[in-house]
Amino acid sequence: MAGRLVVDAFAREFQKTRQLSERAIAQLSDAQLHTRLDAEANSVAMLMQHMAGNMRSRWTDFLTTDGEKPWRQRDAEFEPPVLTRDALMASWQSGWQTLFDTLATLTDDDLTRTVTIRGEGQPVLAALTRQLAHYAGHAYQIVLVAKHLKGDAWDVLSIARGQSAAYTAATKASAGA
Repeated sequence: MAGRLVVDAFAREFQKTRQLSERAIAQLSDAQLHTRLDAEANSVAMLMQHMAGNMRSRWTDFLTTDGEKPWRQRDAEFEPPVLTRDALMASWQSGWQTLFDTLATLTDDDLTRTVTIRGEGQPVLAALTRQLAHYAGHAYQIVLVAKHLKGDAWDVLSIARGQSAAYTAATKASAGA
């Protein structure tokens, strides 16, 4: 029972990470998805492509095979994709679906198991933490690039500057209602 609570907490945080990314992605034009801030930077499309590939690799047969699958082409994930927005979003959704489908199957006993990523064994809880941190890092890269590209047209994803007190008051008021 306690293990399911832990996995559900991870699932909620993964979902928040996904939603944050998608709210930023939705603000970008097709061209902006592929814009790189400099020659060494990743575009939002490249980050999406990488995250989707990582998710499919890590979460397919999570408990029984190495998380770095032989079919994954990680280096290609950092090449500018030639995918349309729809194809890119389909790949992105497929990665997230693989993750959430796997999380739904984990049992309390699974949390004490060891999984392998790139030949290195680690407890399932460590692997969950590692992947959440990885995806959150890329989500904030997506937000940073999107915010930069949108400039003054950026739609704030959290609390707007100077609005913390009003947000807190509204939150407290709705909690008491």
